[in-house]
Amino acid sequence: MRTRFALVALGSCLLFVAPAGAQIQRSALHDFQMVPVAEGFETPWSMAWLPNGDMLVTERPGRLRIVRDGELLPDPVPGIPEVHARGQGGLLDVQPHPDFANNHWLYITFSKPQADDQSTTTLIRGKFENDALTDVEELFEAVARGRNGHYGSRIAFAGGYVFISAGDRQAPSRGDLEAHPAQDRSNHHGVIIRLHDDGRVPADNPFVGQEGVLPETWSYGHRNPQGLAIHPVTGDLWANEHGPQGGDELNLIQPGRNYGWPVIGYGVNYGSGSTIHVGTMRETMEHPVHFWVPSIATCGLMIYTGDQFPGWRGNFFVGGLGGMQLARLTVDGQNVVAEETLIQGFGRVRDVRQGPDGYIYVAIGNRGGSPSAIYRMEPAGNR
Repeated sequence: MRTRFALVALGSCLLFVAPAGAQIQRSALHDFQMVPVAEGFETPWSMAWLPNGDMLVTERPGRLRIVRDGELLPDPVPGIPEVHARGQGGLLDVQPHPDFANNHWLYITFSKPQADDQSTTTLIRGKFENDALTDVEELFEAVARGRNGHYGSRIAFAGGYVFISAGDRQAPSRGDLEAHPAQDRSNHHGVIIRLHDDGRVPADNPFVGQEGVLPETWSYGHRNPQGLAIHPVTGDLWANEHGPQGGDELNLIQPGRNYGWPVIGYGVNYGSGSTIHVGTMRETMEHPVHFWVPSIATCGLMIYTGDQFPGWRGNFFVGGLGGMQLARLTVDGQNVVAEETLIQGFGRVRDVRQGPDGYIYVAIGNRGGSPSAIYRMEPAGNR
């Protein structure tokens, strides 16, 4: 669909005027309106922008879509590999290389089909030119097997490296928790991966040269990290982790560290509410910077740096699926000092991104494949 705006001249500036009937959302520091950008998506999972202003959107069933000049183009991008589109699997994250304007590399994660109806988190890159993906290369395939869920799959770039999250694939958390696959560094269950942007393993990764440990691993002991972001000022790597019933986490990711799943945490088993963990803390494991009980089913992570909401600069934005909300976290250094819930009940927030225009974009992923939309948060006056 095409969303129509009004642009009003004020001196040498152009001001955005939201469409009539847009409902004002009240919040601390900034009131805003949710303005539709494009609709008609089937389970949108990720958003990214190209230097020419095009927005790319992944649809989990296996399609990469283009939004151009306010229009969702009717045909999906050709060249996308086959995906295992079952459960939580499918076409997942998409991010252009930081030097995309020159090299045209586009990076994509997806659940790759394997033998015996299995699948695994996989990272590819390809040349994106003339609205098509060509010269596809596989850079990473997770050594992990399990149910059709907990693929992780977020991508982040920093300093010539690419980070990828991979979930624990719903491995059962019972019995000897120390023997859980997420605590076993010989696989990729519940890890953050660090590679050179061409897929090579960096020589200074924390486990390089250690027998029985996969050298791509940057951190381990995660459940299902579905948000990943590099802090634009400090360079810190942050991830949010989708917990069980309760126990979603925001973690500061440090090399070689064990983040505890399922040995420590704040969640309980779905349905029964029975205990999962042996406790909430252990000296040899990392404690979350922030956690949610009850769970909001975290998905997507963005650190805001734009001019449209100046009072929110440096804030973390975390999407919520089960909570159908957007959480705004005020962070002082490496500590969360306040939280505000935004757009609660608006829909299942699958991804949140800052656009090149400084606005905040939210991907709403409805259940059951019903049509979904991308919205833009527009200022509606300051408090």
